[in-house]
Amino acid sequence: MAEHARECSYSNGARLRPRRPSCQATCPGAAARCRRSRAPQPAGGGGSARSAAAEVQAPPREASGAALRCCGTMVQLYNLHPFGSQRVVPCKQEPAHFCCGQDVLFVASTAASCRVEVFAVRDQGRCEPLGSFATLGPVLRMAHSSAGDYLVTIEEKSKATFLRAYTNWRCMSAGSSRVCVRMVGHKMEESYSETLKEQMSVVEMPLSDPPLCISCCPINGDLLVGCKNKLVIFCLKYLVINQNLTVLDFERSLILHIDNLIPAEVAFCARHIAITTELDVLILKLELVQQSADRTEQCAQGVSAPEKTVDGGVKDESPSTHTLQLELDEFIICQKPVELLGEESKLCEIPITLESTELPTEDTKCFQVRYLLFRRFTPDQSPFGFCEETKLHSVQLLPVYQTGSSLTAYEETENKRELLSLFCFFSLPHVGYLYSIGKVVEVISTYQYSEKSEQAVLTPQFLHVITSENLQCFTVRCSAAAARDEDPYIDTTVKACPPVTLDVCTLRMQLFIGPRAICHFKNHIILLTKADTEDITERRRPTRRMLSRKADSIKSRTNSESEPGWNLYIINTVSTIQLYREMVDYSRTYENIKTESCIHLLSEAHLLIRAAIMDPHFPKSDEKEELLRAFRESCAFLGDCYSRFDTKDYHLALPYYRMSGLSMTEVLKRLVSEGDEIQTYEKGLIFYLTHSLNEDLNEELSKESGNKILQIFYLADPVQLPHILCSPCMRNVCPLTAVKYLQKVEKMMPSVVLTLTKAFLALKMGDLIMYEHEMDTYKETMLACGFTGQPQLLRQRKGGIFMPTEFAVHLKEMQPGLLVAATVALHENSKIELEEADTFFKMLCSNSENTVPQLLVDFWEALLVVCSQEEILQELLLRVTSQYVWRISKKQLPETKPLKTTEDLINSCNHFGLIFPWVTSIMSTGCSSDKDYHEDISRLQSLLCSQSVNVASALPVLEPLAEADSVGLSVRVLCSTRLGRYEEALEQLLPRCPGAAVLYAQHELKGDKQALWWNKLLPELCKRTRLMGNDCPVLISALKETLSVVAMELELRDFVSLLPEDGTAAFFLPHVLHCSQRKLLT
Repeated sequence: MAEHARECSYSNGARLRPRRPSCQATCPGAAARCRRSRAPQPAGGGGSARSAAAEVQAPPREASGAALRCCGTMVQLYNLHPFGSQRVVPCKQEPAHFCCGQDVLFVASTAASCRVEVFAVRDQGRCEPLGSFATLGPVLRMAHSSAGDYLVTIEEKSKATFLRAYTNWRCMSAGSSRVCVRMVGHKMEESYSETLKEQMSVVEMPLSDPPLCISCCPINGDLLVGCKNKLVIFCLKYLVINQNLTVLDFERSLILHIDNLIPAEVAFCARHIAITTELDVLILKLELVQQSADRTEQCAQGVSAPEKTVDGGVKDESPSTHTLQLELDEFIICQKPVELLGEESKLCEIPITLESTELPTEDTKCFQVRYLLFRRFTPDQSPFGFCEETKLHSVQLLPVYQTGSSLTAYEETENKRELLSLFCFFSLPHVGYLYSIGKVVEVISTYQYSEKSEQAVLTPQFLHVITSENLQCFTVRCSAAAARDEDPYIDTTVKACPPVTLDVCTLRMQLFIGPRAICHFKNHIILLTKADTEDITERRRPTRRMLSRKADSIKSRTNSESEPGWNLYIINTVSTIQLYREMVDYSRTYENIKTESCIHLLSEAHLLIRAAIMDPHFPKSDEKEELLRAFRESCAFLGDCYSRFDTKDYHLALPYYRMSGLSMTEVLKRLVSEGDEIQTYEKGLIFYLTHSLNEDLNEELSKESGNKILQIFYLADPVQLPHILCSPCMRNVCPLTAVKYLQKVEKMMPSVVLTLTKAFLALKMGDLIMYEHEMDTYKETMLACGFTGQPQLLRQRKGGIFMPTEFAVHLKEMQPGLLVAATVALHENSKIELEEADTFFKMLCSNSENTVPQLLVDFWEALLVVCSQEEILQELLLRVTSQYVWRISKKQLPETKPLKTTEDLINSCNHFGLIFPWVTSIMSTGCSSDKDYHEDISRLQSLLCSQSVNVASALPVLEPLAEADSVGLSVRVLCSTRLGRYEEALEQLLPRCPGAAVLYAQHELKGDKQALWWNKLLPELCKRTRLMGNDCPVLISALKETLSVVAMELELRDFVSLLPEDGTAAFFLPHVLHCSQRKLLT
């Protein structure tokens, strides 16, 4: 039967293993630890923390960066000193439980006394008793809530457990001994108002099931209570009794029914709930539901209770199941290990039913449960072997708050902290897990312990773990993950942060005898130690002093003789700045030996400072300025590492140096040795200098620094020399030295950009012969394209404004065509925007903002030839149209000769069309003064003769020409034609240019528009000829031409019907005969 049971498996993945008497049978490592002799506990004194390294068998300082092999992985161990002095808490009775809150320490005594002692924790961990108060019975669990400043306990009396909250307990320090005990929700009377101010209130919260564990939300003070098969949430309420008195109370608001779950520990924060059993972890989030009008009542009434169970929540089992259970009493059922993240965690098959218990109101909130994480462990997954003592412990939810500029005042952040990130930690005896449960649920760190852990406490900076003999301090990655949630620029060339995946390390393994419990607040660690019987004798022997470096930093326990087996310590962690300095000093031992270890330790130091800056109390910290300086310094150190070392992450040198605030000159002084001609330069430095020089910094390097950079690039990356010489930062570089370097590079790698750079430097030196020689090396089209490789040859940023260079000024005078072609190439290669080009040419030609130089118009016209983007094309057409109209209307001539004539534009650009004959006819009747502006007029007419200009958009621009003579007439008729208004165009032509009207009709009135010949043009000409008589030969000629065209198109009857009744027969008869003869011929 036993052999069969070993092999059988069930559908749910459970496995059977024989029960073993103890873990030593399969845990030789654990057995070895049990047999290890205990070192003596510090007896009231604290020696140097550095001396403790020998007693925890840590390597000496020179070798302490070595890794410890633990559970098959390598854990980096540094022998640093995060712990400072320690003091003994003067407890009167042996502590059973303790917790911290704000500036106080609560210590619950063992079963005999049934009291809670309260101590104020001052600077350097000094403890001052504030008083004590009695409890109903021994305290089984206790927790303090910063929000509301209350203490909640689970107490036992007469084999029954009670949940109690102690509020207004600070009145004890004033000497008051009054206590008010009331039930939750009890209505306070007005008569109690004065007494409530001076007495402690105990709020009792009855539950249908015994409370097993508790947790307070650090944000709003709500209370979560874990019971068998359920979780109960009590909301913290602030009851305003009168103007001078507000009292705390609680309201049971929500019950989460969870089948077959007995919580061992719970954690509660911002509606996130973490639950652990012996081997399972479940993380949930209560999400608000958008409720409709009829949903409020449904939420208030709650939902149906969970399925009925038998015998206190255990489902009734069939006889066959019961028989099988009896047969398998010799075995332990081990569930298959599972990890489900995010949406997949719904598959954990743990149903949850919500029951709302608060009174229904308009503000009643409806919730739904979202599963975030489920993880199941199995005892035999540990490398130490199968052990019945494998249980989860120390579940915590750690919030990190927003520290951005949106929260401007520290006073606001105290009450309105905005949650940025949330982390969950839980631990097995030999391994701990840290998860991020924000936008993405993922494990960010795994902690392997060197021996079995008893308890762990997570802080934003450290993870503190106690084992049977040690207090261990690990680094954490919370600040790295939170920084990325807060700042989108991290992991770019602007900002950087050590990765979340950076291996964690152990900063210290501090020897203690018999650590039992630990908690943390601010910069204090509270540690309870209790030695076994055999250790008490060894305590009397002389020992080294463990923690403090000062002889007077420890207070001896007053009743050590009467209670010899335990101690409650307050251990002060050293200041962030002090530990940071030690880490930086320590990293220097690796500078020339282990590159990765140096970067790793400096990254740890950086994250240490970053975590301190993200603390909500940072704005009021005394170390604020020092921390900010240390942050910039740590960035500089990391920048040095990535610049000096040959590492794959060399690109991080750029963002770290940017965050450090160092100038390029300062960076060069840190990295480059004076007079060292054979120094090698790594990719990180080259990457930093390349980006810094090419990204338009305002820093001007000195001549010496510039020459040093030339040398660096010549040795490390000569291809970049032309580009870095065009940087505004290199204005002071010696041109002659630069040319010598370029000539050396040209022999190996000639290029157009290099030639242009040499020409640029020749202009700086005033050597026009060299300039002309370089410019004659390539054709003009090649030179124009070469500028796209380095736009800073033509323009450079000065004080945030792009300014034309000496090269651009020279080209404007000597080769304006090349300058325009180069600018067009820059635009087409997205190296300059249209507005930037406008500013460039205006500054180059010294024009005001409102005037347009001819060189800019030349640029627009040249860009029209190659531009393919419709939006930019229409913008360009409007710009050139506006400029032509402005010049014509203002009688202004261009200050320089245009680079292209109208004929050149018509031949090279599709947007300039052939000018219509009827337009030429109109212009022939114009005044002689228009001939002075013939180029602008013809360009404008050519644009309108094409199909490119959006006439409807151009009408406001053309308005100044509306009343002009022949120019205005031609423009108006062109616009009417493009808009399809042919009758309107004829009406505009006939009064002033009837001869052009016929030419217009011949060109435009075709196809479906041909009817306008006889419906519009012929009647109008007849009417006007009748009025003018023989005095207008132009009208008569136009009429004859029109009659000839109409006679060719119409039937004789239709043609005759159009003729005027009073017309002269001799005038019309030839056209009638022509029409009739055409009919006979056809």
